[in-house]
Amino acid sequence: MKKAYALAFAGALLSSLAGATANAADARAGRQKITTCQACHGLDGVSKNPEAPNLAGQIEGYLVKALAEYKSGARKNETMNIVAKDLSDQDMADIAAYYSSIQVDVLPP
Repeated sequence: MKKAYALAFAGALLSSLAGATANAADARAGRQKITTCQACHGLDGVSKNPEAPNLAGQIEGYLVKALAEYKSGARKNETMNIVAKDLSDQDMADIAAYYSSIQVDVLPP
C-alpha cells in the first residue's frame, strides 16, 4: 500500500513539473543562452564549482520551476536571483530544454 502512495505522489509531482514547460522550448536556442550559466555550472552542465549544482540531464520542468522561483525571489540565492531576473519565460524554457537534453550516464561504483 505504501508503494502505491509513493507511486501516486511521484506521478502527481512529475505532472505538476511537466506543466511548468507549457512554452514550446527550443534546446538549440537554449544552448545559445547559457553563456552566463557556464561560469558556475560548467561548459557542459557539469559543474567544477562545489557551490553550484550540475544541470546536465536535470528534469526540464524542475529547471523551469527553479528559474522562475529565482526570478520571483521565492527561491533565494544571491547570484541566481540576479541572473534569473532578466530571463523571459521563453529563455527559461529554452535553457531548461537544453540542459535536460544532455545525456548523463551514471555508473555504480
